[in-house]
Amino acid sequence: MLDTSARLLRLLSLLQIPGDWNGATLAERLEVSTRTVRNDIERLRHLGYPVHATRGTAGGYRLGAGASLPPLLLDDEEAVAVTVGLRTAAGGGIAGVEETALRALTKLEQVLPNRLRRRVNALQAYTVVVPGEGTGPRVDAETLTVIAAACRDHERLRFDYLDHNHGDSLRVVEPYRLVNWGRRWYLVAFDIDRDDWRTFRVDRITPKTQTGPRFAPRELPHDMTDRVTRGVSAAAWRFRASVTVHAPAEFLTSRIPPAAGTIEAIDDTTCVLRTGADTPEALAINIGQLGMHGIEFTVGDPPELVELIHALANRYLRAIAGATAPDVVDGSA
Repeated sequence: MLDTSARLLRLLSLLQIPGDWNGATLAERLEVSTRTVRNDIERLRHLGYPVHATRGTAGGYRLGAGASLPPLLLDDEEAVAVTVGLRTAAGGGIAGVEETALRALTKLEQVLPNRLRRRVNALQAYTVVVPGEGTGPRVDAETLTVIAAACRDHERLRFDYLDHNHGDSLRVVEPYRLVNWGRRWYLVAFDIDRDDWRTFRVDRITPKTQTGPRFAPRELPHDMTDRVTRGVSAAAWRFRASVTVHAPAEFLTSRIPPAAGTIEAIDDTTCVLRTGADTPEALAINIGQLGMHGIEFTVGDPPELVELIHALANRYLRAIAGATAPDVVDGSA
């Protein structure tokens, strides 16, 4: 027979499975009497777990959502972060953990208080994910949830914004969508003072403590994701390059992630990749994907990138100096 602490953990694990559990079934699973089950249920309630009981033949015990989060060693912000992370993983964001993440997500959301569930749902509903690779600056979770709530409630947002030239300005916007691109977060909003749609990097946003009045939603631009891509290409990168790629635009689009940059067709066999990064090294990594796919390309700028590629090419040549080139096998008949 399990001791009291182990039995309580086992009981809690059973109650986290959706559905009603009658006392007899729980007693059988725990190998104790129904009276012990009732006593253990009271212990869980004293610990803060909202265990509800219903009478009748179809009744039983059920773990529900209470007025506060049960003691899971998570505070509110941690609970939001874990739930968002589990939803992302359950949706295939992290390969190989989808099923495990879904089980954990079911348990956590079952006891998540309504106020936290609304924040998580707002963040999920007003976020657009653009698949891609890369690294980016850290974004404050509280900032994300404040922006998501303003999107959900159609409330104007006031914030200090630090642009890529380190200029600080006060913005008043109608927020519409958060866009997650690689490791970066962007806000698509209608700028009141500029009377136009704008894209803002969330890590450069410092929201004011109180949101503004409600607004009547405008029709979202049909090219919302492309708008973010163009905005990033135009302003967010410190180093930018236009690479002439000797391959059709459709072929290149299927080979590189959207976060690598924008692609513009020149003709049926050539296109231009407009890409960028915060450092020449990161830019070289983005462009290096072309070579890994066996695609020919031409780089003319920026000078820092051209110099770096020259240095890398010489380093690779030195690495194979004196090595015997492999024989080429002719597979033709």
